[in-house]
Amino acid sequence: MGTMLESILRAAVPTLWVAWLLYWFVASRNMKATAWRESLPSQLLHRILFLLAAILLVEPRSLPAVLRERVLPPELASLALGAVVVAAGLGFAVWARRHLGRNWSAAVTVKKDHALIRTGPYRYVRHPIYAGILLAFVGTAVWVGEWRGVAALIFATMAVVYKITVEDQRLRETFPHFDQYRRETAALVPFVF
Repeated sequence: MGTMLESILRAAVPTLWVAWLLYWFVASRNMKATAWRESLPSQLLHRILFLLAAILLVEPRSLPAVLRERVLPPELASLALGAVVVAAGLGFAVWARRHLGRNWSAAVTVKKDHALIRTGPYRYVRHPIYAGILLAFVGTAVWVGEWRGVAALIFATMAVVYKITVEDQRLRETFPHFDQYRRETAALVPFVF
């Protein structure tokens, strides 16, 4: 598999994640002022889970051999499918982030003059940024093709489920009409979760 295509596919997923992180950093400027922020212990819980997921994907040499065993065959198809799914997931997260505008925050917060967004990707799922990030983790797990990718996906899913729980509770307290939105719109995947 020493082809140019393989080289491109092997570079695609790390490049997509780095580009997404750079966009995320640049886009985080000029947000609305914060009226309420989740506690530091709460933030640390989901951030540590995401950090564990990232470590599993970025630093395979320090992991136990069992986590480096292949789940999928090392084929161009797995690399290509993984890259496409990562691009779709991160693209969906960017669309949601742009649609959320100045209401966005890395932590669960309520902004001054906060608005409950129900348009764009928020018509389909309540948490499209998390949905996109999880989809990108699925793609990365396919691209990696090893048990560490599965473990990373589990940690990322735990982080997202926890963060959704915290966020939904705060949105319910902030917006009287949130319960109706919650009944009408899935958390992550339409008609599933």
